[in-house]
Amino acid sequence: MDNLQRYLNHSKIDVVFKQSKDDFVVTEVPLYDFTNEGEHLIIKFRKKELTTWDAVSIFANHLGCSPRDIGYAGLKDKNAMTIQSISVNKKYEEKLASFENEKIKILETTYHKNKIKIGHLKGNKFFIRLKRVSPVDARIIEQVLAQLAIFGMPNYFGFQRFGIEGDNYKKGEEIVNGQRREKDRKLRQMYVNAYQSFLFNNWLSKRIEISKLVEAFEPKEIYQKLQLPQDLVKQMKEQKHPFKIMLGDLLSHYPFGKIFYAEDLSTEATKFFDKDRVPTGLLCGKRVKVAQDYALEYEKEFTKTLKEDGARRFAWVFPSDIESNYKEDKNWMELSFYLPKGSYATEFIAELIH
Repeated sequence: MDNLQRYLNHSKIDVVFKQSKDDFVVTEVPLYDFTNEGEHLIIKFRKKELTTWDAVSIFANHLGCSPRDIGYAGLKDKNAMTIQSISVNKKYEEKLASFENEKIKILETTYHKNKIKIGHLKGNKFFIRLKRVSPVDARIIEQVLAQLAIFGMPNYFGFQRFGIEGDNYKKGEEIVNGQRREKDRKLRQMYVNAYQSFLFNNWLSKRIEISKLVEAFEPKEIYQKLQLPQDLVKQMKEQKHPFKIMLGDLLSHYPFGKIFYAEDLSTEATKFFDKDRVPTGLLCGKRVKVAQDYALEYEKEFTKTLKEDGARRFAWVFPSDIESNYKEDKNWMELSFYLPKGSYATEFIAELIH
């Protein structure tokens, strides 16, 4: 219990993390193995100081094709060294031979029968260097890493989702409420997506707050405050994981699979602790399942009627392949880990140092 409380409540660690090509490396993990056969040329490349869109435009200009002809699985940070794959018709292979760019290095090429599409991604491997890490902080980081390996972390959307000024969600809310019109379809989609993400993050914060209350107090002390039956609070308190599952939560098999409603809390909580399944949160919109029972009462608070399709998102994820290396002579802590697609390394760092 002491370790759990430290995991939930540890204070901020004063270290430096700068998103740069030297201290932040992201390597894409494809959804499937490329077959080395087919009409699509797969280009694995390393880029720095460029967005994925920048890199796609550079390749398109050199090859003489439209950026739409180039497939990619996900968008990667500009302020990082990133390794990812794109696809293009192999008729452009000869032109690729003369490709040169100081910010892009082609690592290898192969072939595949399908064009790479958004979401054709298992996840990402990360390398991160923290600086100004004291020996005391290094020990604390090691302890928190051990807890993250056991309990996982909240799957918040990172600050990148909300734009440079962090207020894209406000524009999305104005669009949803009919207070703003946006002619550019892509911009409109980005703003509304940011608003969906904002609502999700707030729902997740609320559920974490409830989980902490359940962990910290006896059921008879808080069930009225939470407006939940005392026997349900008791069942939640018995769960080993710090994030407490409620009746009616929609769970998903992990790291992928169908979603289903939580009914037997004891069984589902055990399987959640064993990393076999996770609760999901709502990205509100059309054609999406919503929670039931008591879980719905908390979900409704963060639900809006949107024209866009909705989705379910993992509320919790489990970082894996976590490794660390403390270089005391430089006061550096080097970390490597893997996260499933859609999860943010910056949130991993936030969990680590806050």
